[in-house]
Amino acid sequence: MSNIDKRNKFEEIVFSYRPTKDGKVIIYWYDKQVSILKGKQANKLLSKISRADEKEIQLLLAKVTGNFKRGNEK
Repeated sequence: MSNIDKRNKFEEIVFSYRPTKDGKVIIYWYDKQVSILKGKQANKLLSKISRADEKEIQLLLAKVTGNFKRGNEK
């Protein structure tokens, strides 16, 4: 993990998530919704999150959202 987070960006908690009753996972970045996962992808993420610490959760959520920033954020 130290090779991935060389600038210690994941020390700060920027991503959060919320599972819903219908099996979806909503991912937030600074409390703004950026992604919704459903089905197998949501289940796979939740199983990985259940075994991870907070820093690893941030990395998982960052990987799942991908490169969502395209210059039009406010």
